[in-house]
Amino acid sequence: MLDRLIVRDNETLGGMPVFAGTRVPIQTMIEYMERGFPLEEFLDDFPTISLEQAQAVLRFTKQVLMEQPDESVAG
Repeated sequence: MLDRLIVRDNETLGGMPVFAGTRVPIQTMIEYMERGFPLEEFLDDFPTISLEQAQAVLRFTKQVLMEQPDESVAG
């Protein structure tokens, strides 16, 4: 399922993780959210990304973080 959400290929943006089927980096969505922009604004600015794709990537990210050991991951 992950390969339908996120693709990492050295030929696309130097291997940066992107939304599958696009050249939109996952990092871009995270940066929008870090800056306080709503998800809807990101989706408006990147219409090739569907709400379902964005939500699935967020769920995946949450799952990965929840599976981390009990050590602090914050810098």
